[in-house]
Amino acid sequence: MSDLTSASPATPNMIKLEILDKDGTVRMGKNEYEEHQLPMAAQGEEMAFIATQELVYQEGDFIRVTTDAPGRFLVVKLDETLDSSLIYLNDVIWEYEIPLSEGARNSIPDMAFMSKSHYLSVRYAKDYEIKQYRNLALNPHDQKDSKGAYPHAYANVETRNDSTFFAKNAIDGVYANNSHGQYPYQSWGINRDPNAEFTIDFGRNVRIDSAGIVLRADFPHDSFWRQVTLRFEDGTTYTFATEKKTGLQMFNFPAVVTRYAVLEKLIKADDESPFPALTQLELYGTEE
Repeated sequence: MSDLTSASPATPNMIKLEILDKDGTVRMGKNEYEEHQLPMAAQGEEMAFIATQELVYQEGDFIRVTTDAPGRFLVVKLDETLDSSLIYLNDVIWEYEIPLSEGARNSIPDMAFMSKSHYLSVRYAKDYEIKQYRNLALNPHDQKDSKGAYPHAYANVETRNDSTFFAKNAIDGVYANNSHGQYPYQSWGINRDPNAEFTIDFGRNVRIDSAGIVLRADFPHDSFWRQVTLRFEDGTTYTFATEKKTGLQMFNFPAVVTRYAVLEKLIKADDESPFPALTQLELYGTEE
């Protein structure tokens, strides 16, 4: 590893990975057998990783990835508790804020980012990974405030601005829907707003032909939507009848090329609960 404090693009076929403090200074870490601390920064041709046995994150720390060009696809894993994610960067810099505040931690595992031993890795995605038919909405590394990594989820309302109800929870790949609240039951909560809308921005054009919906099913606390609509960039809409069930509900439709998808016109069932919510939204397709 070497000290790489510059935020300039990496040279061709290179990728950089750094852990920095709130002032943008590279953090120092140490391994058990080493006498001196080393800068937590790495560079490689196709992949970069950081490994350390003695580094405790501080509030304000963040991780920075620098690529050799905009429009790159990466496979990233920034903590042991996060699944590897295939993401798209529309710029050469991606900064990931390490979630250490009490509020931010409610929607992630208790041990996430809390160890003194860490392993982080980033690499350029392989062509077959990029081109395969897949869930284009999935991103366990998404954060509430987008920093240029896609897909990114956001909404016009999130219950009490509570992280357990942020839009990002509905694309994190966690399907536990038999309760609500803190991890692993995070969801997108709409604060009882009948005009709630949920958007997934892909950051580039993709081709989508199928949707999977997992409604939160903490019945009888929860209600459910009996009808939802997907709207795409060109104005195309598809409306689906959804049911009161715990499992994945799949819907196929003619392929649409779009940069984003909006889940809207959410029609609540006529029941006593005021709390419909979304646990996961899947959108299947390929790169355009």
